Amino acid sequence: MTKDQVQDIVNEVYPQIEKHYGISKYQECTPYVELHKNIYEKYSGEEGAQGDEDSCHAEYCSMMNEISIYWPQMKSRKMIVETLVHEYQHHLQSPLWMKRYYTMGYRYDNHPYEVAATKAEKDYKLFI
Repeated sequence: MTKDQVQDIVNEVYPQIEKHYGISKYQECTPYVELHKNIYEKYSGEEGAQGDEDSCHAEYCSMMNEISIYWPQMKSRKMIVETLVHEYQHHLQSPLWMKRYYTMGYRYDNHPYEVAATKAEKDYKLFI
């Protein structure tokens, strides 16, 4: 998918996700969604930057209250919607507990917030 195609789907679906889930009690507003080519380009600020492994397809930053989608990783409308739903769940979750669970020894695959966000992806059907 092209960046413009991904952006069009985000523009269409994201307002529905915001309305359905509402605003987090941990933030003052809903997250901003931005598209980047990859995580290396985002954090380096250098166009075309790449790293060893480029499998990250999205992330939520509670400090900036933003969802970043790495648009080349998006393969379908369903994947975009699932990704938005997943990352929006992190907006609704406590940033303190997100970190605390990792400190307690949880990994991405068994972190309670990641498990819950992955489970919520099935809600994509509400927004297709």
